[in-house]
Amino acid sequence: MAPDAQLSHLTLTYLNYLYLSKLTKQDLMFTLNANGKMVTMDQPLVMGIINVTPDSFYAGSRFSEISAILQQAEKMIAEGADILDIGGQSTRPGSEQISVAEELERVIPVIEAIHKKFPGTIISIDTYYSAVAKEAVKAGAAMVNDVSGGSIDPELIAVVASMHVPYVLMHIKGTPQTMLQAAQYENVTRDVLDYFIGKTNELRKAGIHDIIIDPGFGFGKNSSHNFELLKSLSVFQMLDCPILVGLSRKSTIYKTLGVTADEALNGTTVLNTVALMNGANILRVHDVKEAKETIRLVAALPNSSK
Repeated sequence: MAPDAQLSHLTLTYLNYLYLSKLTKQDLMFTLNANGKMVTMDQPLVMGIINVTPDSFYAGSRFSEISAILQQAEKMIAEGADILDIGGQSTRPGSEQISVAEELERVIPVIEAIHKKFPGTIISIDTYYSAVAKEAVKAGAAMVNDVSGGSIDPELIAVVASMHVPYVLMHIKGTPQTMLQAAQYENVTRDVLDYFIGKTNELRKAGIHDIIIDPGFGFGKNSSHNFELLKSLSVFQMLDCPILVGLSRKSTIYKTLGVTADEALNGTTVLNTVALMNGANILRVHDVKEAKETIRLVAALPNSSK
């Protein structure tokens, strides 16, 4: 990019941010069409995590029996979950990649069972495989949560566009298998922002219009990067997309505190509070009740812009 073009781009970006930073919460309200269900984000939403995996980093989110999964789904819904995110493949650092067939075997019966018992609940499929996304939506899922930004399966973006469901676009550097080695940036906020500017334009051209952005805390980022992104989260409002934050019980919390993932609920609540105050629209969490309480308390704060 020529120097003048770069200056123009950065100036425009900065002016957009100054403008958007003055808007109220109501001005930044979003709506999503979740496979025919209209979702209005007049307040932040909670996405409850249900992992159908034996190796997710937090043992409290791992389930294998349908009966236990339905019990957990019922508990999360009763506590106020707006979305249930079903994942059949661990994406923790260094995790082993499983096949499409194995992931389908894990998640499709779960989605069918939850959709049958709780038909009004919005289900998200956490996958980077196009075949899994397609079958999951057929089974009752209403949105796709992709940690890869379409980089692992090149067919995924076209499949999501054809199904007309919301898409969670996450930033990752490397893959779940290599991302620890890839955690290097000149300026992490700028690099992630530039990625989202280019990628959201690409997705809209492909026919995806309900885009949710996720900075990808921990995905190719160390704790310093994660705290910098959290501090600068409001910058991403310039993209005019809902912001999803997934910090729940992650190593940035428990390693900073010198505890375990099992002991990281309090730290999760603290960082979720910061995320909400900096513009988060969706909290992806293991603990729904605590996240809903956090949202209520932050919403009770006087609006400093008034």
